[in-house]
Amino acid sequence: MNEHRPPAAAILVVPLVVALVLALFAWPSSRLEPRDLPIAVAGAPAAADAIEHELTAQEGAFEVHRYGTEAEARAAIEDREVYGAFVAGPAGPKVLTSSAGSPAVAQLLTHAAAEQDAQIEDVVTTPKAGSGLGSSVLPLVLAGVLTGVLASLAVSHGSARAGLTIAGSVLAGLSAALVADTWLGIVEGDWLVNAGAFALIFLAIAAAMAGLYSLFGKAGLGIGALLMIFVGNPFSAAATAPELLPQPVGGLGQLMPPGAGANLLRSTGFFDGAGSAEHVAVLAVWAGLGLAAMLLTRAAHGTLMKPVSSSA
Repeated sequence: MNEHRPPAAAILVVPLVVALVLALFAWPSSRLEPRDLPIAVAGAPAAADAIEHELTAQEGAFEVHRYGTEAEARAAIEDREVYGAFVAGPAGPKVLTSSAGSPAVAQLLTHAAAEQDAQIEDVVTTPKAGSGLGSSVLPLVLAGVLTGVLASLAVSHGSARAGLTIAGSVLAGLSAALVADTWLGIVEGDWLVNAGAFALIFLAIAAAMAGLYSLFGKAGLGIGALLMIFVGNPFSAAATAPELLPQPVGGLGQLMPPGAGANLLRSTGFFDGAGSAEHVAVLAVWAGLGLAAMLLTRAAHGTLMKPVSSSA
């Protein structure tokens, strides 16, 4: 019996795959620089004008938001409207950072403060374990993909598949909260809110996977896994900030579950939910479309496969 073997030339696919995967994962992080990064400027008008002029001179790097007082700039940071602030005060320049919003941006602003001999204050700090949030995204993606695969293959009826996807996502969310919040302390804030955020992330990914399976069969699972792992994960900016990544990568990543999910966890874990609405909306759209695909395609299959009665 002849064995089916791939041609020897198939080995040429390996360097192409390596180049593609390396580009997807390494290219965004190797091109980090501010791109319309939201930064506040506050304080005495003359001094604040000078700071704003210096920031806007770096064309395309910063999106400057002006505030009259330091208190207003702090509130903007806590509401996740800006990543930090340059404050021109009577005691000298001060730079406000937010390591909870983005450790990478906080480091960038710290370097700027050192060059100006300015005071530095971290307004919303990240706990020591909080640095693990960036590295948690890939495990979350893999768990969501696995949930979707199991829900797809375990049952055949659309409503049962949708129910299993929801149940699996809720259980995974509770488990993730126990590990990330209770045990490791990667996120802080309200435990139930964080558990809900985790569950919504899993649901968005798992429903997308199961929905693609309902539409395209096993090929849909492959498409979904590749999309979430090799596009959504490296473009998520979980360890940096979307505004530091090349465009349109930074914006695209926030329209996918890994990027929206990582930012949602920052909001619920460190900012009492501030700035979470758009991320919840993105995740809800992915979850809703996936669940709709499961229910509607199954209903259509049922109609098409219904036997036709023959007349005598």
